[in-house]
Formats: sequence, C-alpha cells, structure tokens
Amino acid sequence: MFSDFLTRQLGQPVVVENKGGGGGVIGVTEVKRAPPDGYTILCSISSSLIQNRLTVKDLPYDPEKDFIYLTMVRGIGAPVVAAEKTGASNLKEFVAYAKKADKLNWGSFGVGSTPHMLIETIAKQYGLKVEVIQYRGEAPMWADVAAQTIDGASGSYAVALPVIQSGRGKMIAVTGNRLPPYPDIPTMVEQGAVSPFYDARGFTTFAVPSGTPQEIVKKLSDLLVQAGDDPKVKQLLTNYLLDPPTDFEATNTSFKRDSGVILVLLKDLGIKPE
Repeated sequence: MFSDFLTRQLGQPVVVENKGGGGGVIGVTEVKRAPPDGYTILCSISSSLIQNRLTVKDLPYDPEKDFIYLTMVRGIGAPVVAAEKTGASNLKEFVAYAKKADKLNWGSFGVGSTPHMLIETIAKQYGLKVEVIQYRGEAPMWADVAAQTIDGASGSYAVALPVIQSGRGKMIAVTGNRLPPYPDIPTMVEQGAVSPFYDARGFTTFAVPSGTPQEIVKKLSDLLVQAGDDPKVKQLLTNYLLDPPTDFEATNTSFKRDSGVILVLLKDLGIKPE
C-alpha cells in the first residue's frame, strides 16, 4: 500500500522486491550497497536492524551508519498466545502449566526476535525450563500452535488471528498496549510480568542508504508520512493494528532509544549467534 501511494504521488512505478533470508540480512545488505540516489528504499522490521547486531556474526552492515531512516510504523501491541492444550487463559495459568511440564516448547522466528526475547524474559522471572523452536517465518510457527505441536508463541496480530479465532490458541496477554479488538486481554505488565521489554513495540521502518541527498531524504520521508492519511493505507494500518507513520525526527529518536533498550536486554539474557 505504501508503494502504491508513492507510485501515485511520484508518477512512476515503485516496485516491491522481496529479499528474504538471513533474518533480513540479505535484503538490508542489498540496500546498503545500492547507489544513494533515492531510487532504492529499504522496508524492514526492527529485528533486522537491532537484534541482528548481536545475533548475527560479522554483520555486513552497520544500522547506525549505513542508513538514513525516513519513517517507521509501530504495532499497537503483540499477542501472546498459548496453545489450546495448555488450558491457560492468562499468564498465571500459563506459568503454572509450564512449571508442571518437563519443558516448555515455544515458537520463535529468529534468534533474538520478539517471541524469542519474550519467552526468555518470562523464563527468567518465573524460573521456567524452555526450548525455543526457531521457524523460518511466522506462518509455520502459528501452524504448529494450531496443531498443538508447541505450547505457545508470540508475533504479529494479523498472522496470529486465525489461530486465536479458531480456538486452537488462546490469547493470554499482550505486549505493548491492549489491542482494540480484544480490550479485555491485559498486558504482560498488568499481569505482573517485569521487564522493560514488555513495553517495547516492534516496528517496520523505511530507510535509504547513507549519503542520499538531504532534499531526496526529505521528499521521501514527507511522502511516506503523508501516506498515513491515504484511505488505502489507513485501512491497512487499521487491519493490522498499526500506528500511523512517524515523522523524520520522531523516527530517528525512537530508533536510537529502542535500539539501546533491546540491545541491553539481549546482552542481559545472554542471547548470542547460533
């Protein structure tokens, strides 16, 4: 939807090219190497630019130096889901289930990703034994929650929703803020969980290679922010429970702050490259 908006505003095609692999490393590296002329824009989730600094050996890009961040789109909150077989309907019941089990099997889609950090912080506070199962993306992870192969997972609202609606997974908590479609589900903090991580919210950011002329940076940043008022983009944001895109200054302030918080937590949890 953002590319469609840019196409309409700029009068020329803006093509989306998905570059999967390496936890975002392949796509981010390609943008780093692109000419800084405004014709190549990075759109990536936060873990590619924050968590990868600690979880990827010999990272081929420096998120602080190699990019200029144009805007970011934050999630309101992320669902924490227990498999139906656990019988848990809240955090307390899930912890009780985990303590009775020999080992908790939890889904994640990358070392240092949001679901990985979430379960590690829960395990640390409540003294749980956990095996984190790393998947190649959210879809197979949620499929295994639905199949009751694993005990739970966390991730994006839109991808988790079918599992929640089917009853095969129960939303027991939320990181960030309460979700408007499920206002009665309390946050992790409201249920007694203690960690700065629970107030952090994942984001998708748009960036260009460092060295891109300031006038181009301003034009692209302004357009991406304006996209938040476009009816099609608004509908997208509503469907996925996302906040409107932030302006240039707020984006860069938030990026530095969130980077610091998450990197400290990763180090504290001892998460390293696998």
